[in-house]
Amino acid sequence: MTWDAAGASRAISAAKASGMDFIEIALLDPASTDAALGRDLLEKAELPAVCSLGLPQEVWASHNPTGAIDFLKLAIKKAAGLGAEALSGVTYGGIGERSGSPPTVQELDNVATVLEAAAKYAKDHGLAFGIEPVNRYETHLINTAAQGVTMIERIGAPNMFLHLDTYHMNIEEKGAGNGIIAGRAHLKYIHLSESDRGTPGQGTCDWDEIFATLAAINFKGGLAMESFINMPPEIGYGLSVWRPVAESADAVIGQGLPFLRGKAQQYGLI
Repeated sequence: MTWDAAGASRAISAAKASGMDFIEIALLDPASTDAALGRDLLEKAELPAVCSLGLPQEVWASHNPTGAIDFLKLAIKKAAGLGAEALSGVTYGGIGERSGSPPTVQELDNVATVLEAAAKYAKDHGLAFGIEPVNRYETHLINTAAQGVTMIERIGAPNMFLHLDTYHMNIEEKGAGNGIIAGRAHLKYIHLSESDRGTPGQGTCDWDEIFATLAAINFKGGLAMESFINMPPEIGYGLSVWRPVAESADAVIGQGLPFLRGKAQQYGLI
């Protein structure tokens, strides 16, 4: 979670040793990210990268659009410095942001203002810019693929894309396939995360439905395995992860990665 010399080296070497095609870097604290070091390590490993984040509470876009824009601009600079292809995630708000009410017109207007500015800044830095709908327990703003599409089409930025997540879809969509179909025009990236956030293939996500629908829409984007273990407190709180969701990182990578790769091969996605 810390992108310093030790953290970056450990993550990149482990991803490479595991046979991963790319790595997703959490830019939760972009100011502390050593982009030059990370870029050097990534280039030496010949490992592409995508960056992701959620906004800290003090700069939630719904209430502090100016602060959110400044935070995202710094994150975009760091992502570009790392040589990443995109910045995505909960770029429109916080993980754990809930007002207790449906989003207001003003909140969504503020979010749109932030995303429009960030997408333009990302384009100027050669980056694609994504938004990830997350479940109702983590935000009240954007929960479904359809809501994500509405926001993307409202802004109309050519470098914006939809980033889905099977864990959130398992809660919010009327079938993962329907969510993928709803987002297909803008879908470029998907988190493959099990129903309990643990080892893919050991929960209740319907992986055949997910991969078959991705194949049906001729999906060509990023397939990212995501599991949450050994979480720092600030992330565990936002995600409501209170207990180990998998035996170990070795179990997730040793069992989950081959499972997902096998499904992707079965359906002709890789």
